[in-house]
Order: sequence, then structure tokens, then C-alpha cells
Amino acid sequence: MSLSEMKRRLAASKAAFVEPCLPTIASKPPAGSGWLHEIKHDGYRLQARRDAGGVHLITRNDWTSHYPTIVAAVRALRCKSCIIDGEAVVVDDSGLATFDKLRYGPRQNTEALLYAFDLLELDGEDLRGEPIEDRKAALAKLLKRTKTFAVHYVEHLEFDDGEMIFEHACAIGCEGIVSKRLGSP
Repeated sequence: MSLSEMKRRLAASKAAFVEPCLPTIASKPPAGSGWLHEIKHDGYRLQARRDAGGVHLITRNDWTSHYPTIVAAVRALRCKSCIIDGEAVVVDDSGLATFDKLRYGPRQNTEALLYAFDLLELDGEDLRGEPIEDRKAALAKLLKRTKTFAVHYVEHLEFDDGEMIFEHACAIGCEGIVSKRLGSP
């Protein structure tokens, strides 16, 4: 690929990048109804974008060449276009994300998977204004239509006791949880 083509692709991916909502650290998980809780996986946050121009894995740069297995899985999805928010991870034999295997693995890491937790766009429709539970339902439906081992739906719990979920997540070796307010865009 020529330098001018690389610059063009980088500019296009930066223009396409949707600034993510970043989690804030809390001293304890929220309690009460009105929350969904997800396992926090230890990897690299990225957006998998599929459109007429192909598939791109975007952070603040284009990481498409780093994770060919994820690219192939997103390309196989049955849709015209999508933007999936997720975490690129490499898992150990027990299924837990192992950051060192991702960080120090090969530059083209074929072991990397995408743990998908949000759907920002589908077939040209911007879903960011929709409630989180509706976006997650649409994501689950999209992923169910195409069986792929490289993109995993991040399940969530709608449970009043966020502290208990956090304790269980930590007990099995996860990094923690991410809690999101039900109904939030």
C-alpha cells in the first residue's frame, strides 16, 4: 500500500470515528433498579465499522490490519452497514481476557476476538439516541443471524444488587463491571 493510500485510509477512519462514552470509576457499583451491568473485559476498546468501503477497526487510529479474524467476522455479518462498539481481547483457556496476550501478541493477532457491547449504527440508521437496552437487543439479533466465533455478544444483567455482580466478576478473575443506566442513549 502506498503512503498516499495509507494517509487516505487514516483520514477516512478518523472522520468515521464516533467518540465513545467513557466509563467513570466509582467507589462502588450502583444499587437499585434502573441499571444494567456487564462484565468489564480487559482489552482494547474499538469500533468495528462496516460499510460500502469495507470493514475498519477504529480506535483513534485504524487497527484493521491488527485483527484479521475480527475483520472477517464483521464482514460476514448479515447487514449492509454497522458500527459495533466493543473490546478486542485475547482469552485464556478458561475464557477470561488476558491483556498481555493482546498487548504482546503478534502484530497481526489472529487470536483476538471482539466482545461487542453496543450497536451504534445499523443499515444506515443511527441508533445512538435509542435506549441502551434496545441497542443491545438489536446487537444480539444481528450477531445471532450470523454464527461467528470471533464476535461475542456481551451479556448483561438487570439486577438490583450491582455490588454482588461486581464481587462475582472479580471472584472469577474479571477486571470488574460496567454499569449503564437503563433507557440511556
